[in-house]
Amino acid sequence: MTRRSAWKVCLCALVLAGCAPQPSPAPAAATPVLVTTATAPVLLPTVEVPLLAGVPSPTPLRFAFPSDGVSPVLAWRPPPYPVPWSLRPEDHFFFGRPIPSGEVNWPLARYRYGGTFFGEENTHTGVDLGADRGTPVLAAGTGEVVWTGYGLYRGIPDTTDPYGLAVAIRHDFGYAGKVLYSVYAHLQSTSTWLGQRVETGDRIGTVGETGHTSGPHLHFEIRLGANDFFSTRNPELWMVSPEGWGVLAGRVTNTGGGMLREQLIRVRSLDTGQEWEVWSYAQGAVKPDDTLQENFVLGDLPAGPYEMRIDYLGRTISASLLIHPGQTNFIVFRGRSGFLIEPTPTAPPGLFPPSS
Repeated sequence: MTRRSAWKVCLCALVLAGCAPQPSPAPAAATPVLVTTATAPVLLPTVEVPLLAGVPSPTPLRFAFPSDGVSPVLAWRPPPYPVPWSLRPEDHFFFGRPIPSGEVNWPLARYRYGGTFFGEENTHTGVDLGADRGTPVLAAGTGEVVWTGYGLYRGIPDTTDPYGLAVAIRHDFGYAGKVLYSVYAHLQSTSTWLGQRVETGDRIGTVGETGHTSGPHLHFEIRLGANDFFSTRNPELWMVSPEGWGVLAGRVTNTGGGMLREQLIRVRSLDTGQEWEVWSYAQGAVKPDDTLQENFVLGDLPAGPYEMRIDYLGRTISASLLIHPGQTNFIVFRGRSGFLIEPTPTAPPGLFPPSS
């Protein structure tokens, strides 16, 4: 199936976010430090630097449920950090995992936020967690159920809705003065009602394959400011990580600074040799973090040294970086200039504490 143009972008993801923590005293934050090479990577000492520093189409296209792709995953993960978790005000890990530990509660490699499954599907506005049919689905944060049933996409009852059986929660906390919502789609069953109060970890349904999908999984979205398809953010920047693990986010552009879309990025652990693949965001309804302005995110990385590689204009450009646990690690790639050490984005004055 060919990808539609941006103004025809359709849906297939649901997401929500929210848990506004009071920022803890920010320790000296660390970003990955990189050195560009034309062929072989060179691992240099890590430098510590402050971090963080329309209407939808009425006929959304079908999303086929893919296999987990090339990237291997570990069957075991440490327990998650408590939520909300924020070592620095730049991070906003306000949400727990919507699938309990011991089950597949990490995003599938090929169906991350902003992906199109190699141009065959619409731009993905959430993440897919490939847990088995019947697995409990948990509220990722405290709040009020504002949707339950079929029809979330259009906001009216509709058994043909692409989200299938879905639940949406408006959270008690917000971010930067905006309301946060979370969305849980393709459910087999729900145990919620409109207006119900839920707490983090409450069971709200079970994993299924209703709606436009070809296999059981949970589609999870975070929405900021409005409960609609065009207000999503990348859930991997909002869901808490396993203890001792971190998140890699970055901005991948051409030499002139224009965003590179669907650019393949390879990441390899220098400790274990394990490799991951992630693609930069495609054109569509996805939105970057207001502060980071990222166009790719790779979560659930054990802390330690890594190599990152990008093929650009016939060259493989690589760099070394260090993933710090419990935080977002940020990098920049700029075409022929390679991986650059730039001042990391910082939150604008007055952003914190988050609204409640």
